[in-house]
Amino acid sequence: MNLKPSLDWLLIFVPAAAIVHYTQPDQHVAIFVLAALAIVPLAGWMGHATEHLAEHTGEGVGGLLNATFGNAAELIIALAALQKGLYDVVKASLTGSIIGNILLVAGLSIFAGGIKYPIQIFQAVAARTQSTLLTLGGIALIVPAMFHHLAGVGPMGHKLEVDLSLEISLVLLAVYAGHLVFSLITHKKLFTGLPSSSETERPSDHAPKWSITKSVSVLAVATGFIAWMSEILVGSVEQAAHSFGMTSLFVGVIVVAIIGNAAEHSTAIVMAMKNRMDLSLSIAIGSSIQIVLFVAPLLIILSYFIGPKPMDLVFSPAEVVAVVLAVLIVGEIAADGESNWMEGAMLLAVYLILGMCFYFLPEAAAHASATGPVVPVPGH
Repeated sequence: MNLKPSLDWLLIFVPAAAIVHYTQPDQHVAIFVLAALAIVPLAGWMGHATEHLAEHTGEGVGGLLNATFGNAAELIIALAALQKGLYDVVKASLTGSIIGNILLVAGLSIFAGGIKYPIQIFQAVAARTQSTLLTLGGIALIVPAMFHHLAGVGPMGHKLEVDLSLEISLVLLAVYAGHLVFSLITHKKLFTGLPSSSETERPSDHAPKWSITKSVSVLAVATGFIAWMSEILVGSVEQAAHSFGMTSLFVGVIVVAIIGNAAEHSTAIVMAMKNRMDLSLSIAIGSSIQIVLFVAPLLIILSYFIGPKPMDLVFSPAEVVAVVLAVLIVGEIAADGESNWMEGAMLLAVYLILGMCFYFLPEAAAHASATGPVVPVPGH
């Protein structure tokens, strides 16, 4: 019997969260904590499965698969919140996913890899291309926020914001489709990764490689349980936030995002410690690219069908500034094709600074910044 410490021990929280949710639905804090803890090992299993799946497909496709399935938790959480009309939670979770992936996940990966290897190298052209795509995503968040403050609020202003958000979403989806063609077909050599050193070990060196069928089956089962736990978590997030003395913005940007990024945490860090920085950064940066170019636009379109009303891309100034600053520093670090532990420490420092800002930002200020000042309608 294996009694070594393992994330699998946390699987006990899956039935625990379900029992408390269905028998004591008013215990929001307990439900939130149990559901959050339950998602962590499930996301870890998703990471294991996608890593084995990547062994069949190579570095480029492998990084895309890890990023895609790793983001499944965030998408499921966002869909559950979207259905309930919790648009602030949806936007906060998207913001948290973007900055969490490129600051926390990439930061921890670069730091952990840098402790073992003084200098780690990766494809600079591919990293710069991904950084530029993130910059495009930052612009896509700035423009709706700028339009919101220039055009004002009110029925007509809100309709224009919704229309603008839908059109920007279509552009972003087209760019993401182009990125897939670029990275998987026309310029796939840029994303295959640099040759590994002799010290690098693959997961298959010490453990049997899972078959594609087993990998996909584990992914499907883990995703199903994450969907279930996510729905339970979202149902208690607002009440739990008030009980903890946290704003819903902080919970969405930091707490929920960290939970959803658990799969990327484990896989990207392990790959960096095995000196596979191309795959590690492809997971971390690629996940943020998927969030801003695919998940966010997809949620805008889906809100027309499953939400109480269409959602827009107007994020609060704090969220927009956080994303832009994160994109700027990760672009600087990825530009030269080399990394070291100090660069990872700098990314983590920026994440801590932004986290402290969101923690101390008052609830009223967060909502005011998201919705803007109330402008009186003439004649009323």
